Amino acid sequence: MTPEEKKEFERRRKQRNLVVGLILAGFVVLFYLITIVQMSD
Repeated sequence: MTPEEKKEFERRRKQRNLVVGLILAGFVVLFYLITIVQMSD
């Protein structure tokens, strides 16, 4: 693997990790909001 390929691979992995993190954070917020709505009923 050339240094350029390795750099591209690292960049893609960081980007994918960021997307996965954002999706997880979105689910946490969603469950939090659902819980708040259910408690207020």
